[in-house]
Amino acid sequence: MKELKQKTFLTVCGILTAILMVSLALINLQNYNREWESIRRNLRMLDDGGFFGHGPFELQKGRQTDATDTEEMPEKDTAPEDALPEDALPENTQPERKKGGNPEDIMIMDHEVYTVFLAQDGIDRIISHGNSSEDFDIEAVAEDIIHSERAGGESIGNLFWSAYAYHYKPGESMVVINLKEVTAKLRQFLLLSLLLFVILEAAVIFLSRLIARWIVSPAVMSFQKQKEFIADASHELKTPLAVIMASADELGREGATGEERKNYLENIRYESERMNRLILGLLELSRLEDGDLRSQHKEEDLSRLIEKTALVFEGVAFEQEVSIETDIEAGLHFCCNKDEMEKMLAALLDNAVKHSYKGTAICVRARKSKGKIQIGITNRGDPISPEDAQRIFERFYRADKARSRAESRYGLGLAIAKKIAQNHNGDIRAYSENGQTIFEITLTE
Repeated sequence: MKELKQKTFLTVCGILTAILMVSLALINLQNYNREWESIRRNLRMLDDGGFFGHGPFELQKGRQTDATDTEEMPEKDTAPEDALPEDALPENTQPERKKGGNPEDIMIMDHEVYTVFLAQDGIDRIISHGNSSEDFDIEAVAEDIIHSERAGGESIGNLFWSAYAYHYKPGESMVVINLKEVTAKLRQFLLLSLLLFVILEAAVIFLSRLIARWIVSPAVMSFQKQKEFIADASHELKTPLAVIMASADELGREGATGEERKNYLENIRYESERMNRLILGLLELSRLEDGDLRSQHKEEDLSRLIEKTALVFEGVAFEQEVSIETDIEAGLHFCCNKDEMEKMLAALLDNAVKHSYKGTAICVRARKSKGKIQIGITNRGDPISPEDAQRIFERFYRADKARSRAESRYGLGLAIAKKIAQNHNGDIRAYSENGQTIFEITLTE
């Protein structure tokens, strides 16, 4: 059982840990991809916006450029002094913009971006599109890219340790993005994820123990009941076996008289019958616990069945100086196994007769209410304690062990009765109140 608990815990903990790891990995991957796409979008936006060559923004009529790029403007691109503002132009003379040349896209850049224009002899000029870092030497980076003999194109690299990303057109221009803040942000997010994983893993371990305990609890209860069953059955069989073995030894003893031999044979026969009843009861209970056979259920007149069973026990009750009274609603029909229902009623009536005070009456009632059939068997006798009421339907359990053993009762009758009720979509409960002990059966149609 300990090994089962450990395997269940490891399985549950492994599944939850895997889910946690995958979830955090996906979150980090999504965050990484978002940053990577943002960098690639900025690189391509600047490339498509006309920064490679003659500036970031051009109009057919007039020219608007970045503030850092207004000193060396070709004369042919200078707008006339009396040129109208762009928003004042007639609709049919609005300027046409180059693809991607929207200055608003440049203003919302959240990275440290530079455009480097190249000349034949090296770097011509550098445009910064955001705040510049003192520790980022854009000229040195540009020189490194130029002298590395790269074929050009786009390079972003791994954002966790790359220093910069760029889009390079050899001999023309390049766009460079400082990745220091991006790298720091991604590393910080990864560190927080690892810290969160440690905290959540502790919660996973605790939760796994609770779940494993909940999953294994039915098996633990079943195992415990099995141990109790083996111990109780062994105890019950030990006494008759001891009597049979002792009687058999005495039968073979020299000098035993005929009367003594007869007594020994009677003891063997009596104890053998006790063992037979015990074994038959265990087999019946095992059969019922394997599941009910609904295919064998037929609609029966339950009113007549209860009346008949009560009538059978009137003779037994008379010997115990007890009477049986009935209050049964007529026409109660129920789909059931007739033999099993008779066994259940017989077990409850037998229990009521054996535990009733002399001179009292046992009342058998049956009613239908809200789609349920309720059967009650009431007697006056020693009350059932709340503790016994919870366990009285367990096999081999006897509230009065001395009396039950003297009467050769094994404590299987009520266990069989409860299992029959459960197999008929019902249940039994027992309780004592106002000097009466009530066994109440509820059957759901």
